[in-house]
Amino acid sequence: MCRLTNQAFLLHTRTMETMTLEAPSLRSATARFFRVLGDPTRLAILELLVERPRTVSELVEAIGGSQSRISNHLACLRWCRFVIDERVGRQVTYRIADPDLRQLVADAGLLAHKNCDHLATCRRIGPDWI
Repeated sequence: MCRLTNQAFLLHTRTMETMTLEAPSLRSATARFFRVLGDPTRLAILELLVERPRTVSELVEAIGGSQSRISNHLACLRWCRFVIDERVGRQVTYRIADPDLRQLVADAGLLAHKNCDHLATCRRIGPDWI
C-alpha cells in the first residue's frame, strides 16, 4: 500500500531506516505508474482496451508482434492493476480495470500531440522507441 500513515511519519522522524521498511513512497509508486505507461506496446494495449474489451488474439492482430510479447505486457498491466482479465473456457478477455484510465490515456494523447515533435526528438530519455 502506498500511503504515509501517521505512525510511519513518526517513525520517519525517528529513523530513516525504519521508514524505509514501512511502505513504498507515493512518489516512487507514481513514477512506476508512469513507467508502465511509458512503453509503446503497453500504451497501445491500453488504447485498444479503452475502446472495448479484447482477447489476446485480437490484441496481437491489432498491434502485431508475437503472442508471448503481448502476453508479457498484459501480465505487467494486470500485475500493476491497469487491466483485469476474465476467463471463459480457454478464452481470456482483458479490459480496463479503472474507468479513470480512459481519461488519463485520452489526456496523455492530447498532451503528447501538442509536443509531438519535441517528444519524438528527445535524447534524454530512452531507449529510442520512435
